[in-house]
Amino acid sequence: MTIKDIAKEAGYSVGTVSRVLNNHPDVSDKARKKVMAVVKKNHFKLNNNAKHLKQQSNSGIAVIVKGNNNMLFATIVEKLQGLIKERGYVCLIYYIDEDENEVEQALQICRERQPMGILFLGSDLEYYRGRFGDAGIPGLLVTNSAEGMELENLSSVSTDDEGAAQTAIEYLFTLGHREIAVLGGKLENSYAARSRYMGCRRAFELRGRNFDRSRQYEGARFSMEDGYHGMLRILNKMPEVTAVFAMSDVMAIGAIRAIKDRGLRVPEDISVIGFDGIVLSQYMCPRLTTIKQDSEIIARRSLEILLGNIREELPVTYERIPSLFIRGESTCALSVQNKGDEKK
Repeated sequence: MTIKDIAKEAGYSVGTVSRVLNNHPDVSDKARKKVMAVVKKNHFKLNNNAKHLKQQSNSGIAVIVKGNNNMLFATIVEKLQGLIKERGYVCLIYYIDEDENEVEQALQICRERQPMGILFLGSDLEYYRGRFGDAGIPGLLVTNSAEGMELENLSSVSTDDEGAAQTAIEYLFTLGHREIAVLGGKLENSYAARSRYMGCRRAFELRGRNFDRSRQYEGARFSMEDGYHGMLRILNKMPEVTAVFAMSDVMAIGAIRAIKDRGLRVPEDISVIGFDGIVLSQYMCPRLTTIKQDSEIIARRSLEILLGNIREELPVTYERIPSLFIRGESTCALSVQNKGDEKK
């Protein structure tokens, strides 16, 4: 008899049976009694080598991070490490390139390390369709939504990317800006970029204005360096720009450096809005106007939901965490910019 046989007879998952056999605390009394009754009935004895492997697999939570320049992800990972350790598990962290397929990486990790569950920071939803179900363990998208994917093992904790981006553009409109550019991720492989792009487009549509993607949108990687070079390209093709919405704070920081290197000022010549609310954004000069994602709540709820999926076999959950618009010093009304031009 194998663990799979015990799981089938007891009516619980293989993971639950393994935790019972290894005296893991995260098992209900009811499950423990039922599994042990089946074990006793069938005189089952756990192989010591198998037990060692199962102890490793049943304590591991994998975290896959796309890209290594996202400061929001770095903050969330740091918080997740502490929370996972507090719960008595091992945190297995994997960094992959921003353009890589995280689901293929996840399937490989499942084969090699057999984790209890996987947290994804950064994701392209197209990779998950028809594939992630093969992992056989719960997964959770952190900051992206899995709603509508119809995968029985994929939950999510996210913010309203589309609504938040719309808020940022609408704020620039209220300040009198019309020549607005958007510095964002690559739309073909970033769910966050696509959602935020749609929010930008919607803000323009509600104002009855056209958004010329070829002129007003610049795709780049989520890094300061790419934000810098992306902003230079915007200045070259749209010299009349008066405001920029960057889809991440690190991109916004790079954009501000590019603007200043061109001899322009922020916000007197060009207003800049970021996205994420990383700590650095509030210590810049000027302090960045941004949309803050609460990394503390995101990390805590992500782990709580994933552990609920693992330990209690709860159904998938799609949770939205509210974001907060923070008015900083990197934006001003167009009339203020015009007055500044008169003084120059």
